[in-house]
Amino acid sequence: MRKPYQPAASDIRLSAVLYALSDPRRLQIVQSLKDQAEQNCAVYHELMPKSTLTHHLKVLREAGVAKVRIEGTQHFYSLRTEELDQLFPGLMSAVLNAPPDLIE
Repeated sequence: MRKPYQPAASDIRLSAVLYALSDPRRLQIVQSLKDQAEQNCAVYHELMPKSTLTHHLKVLREAGVAKVRIEGTQHFYSLRTEELDQLFPGLMSAVLNAPPDLIE
């Protein structure tokens, strides 16, 4: 299996991050990751079809919002909060602390 693309912190661009955060499903994934160090992607299978989930996780990962750690056949996702806070101070705090009724 080839290693999925994850940008280096220096390659993360605000336009890509904002695009990734512009979808309600992706925001739902980000919100669920905020209190977890890592989350196995299998927990999201109830929320949406696997192909849809794969697409949304890929967008988040390639934009630099999330990172993946692969262990065997399992994929564990986490947010890149520290890196994003250094690049765009306050952005992730605003996103993660947004009231749920304003997300959709």
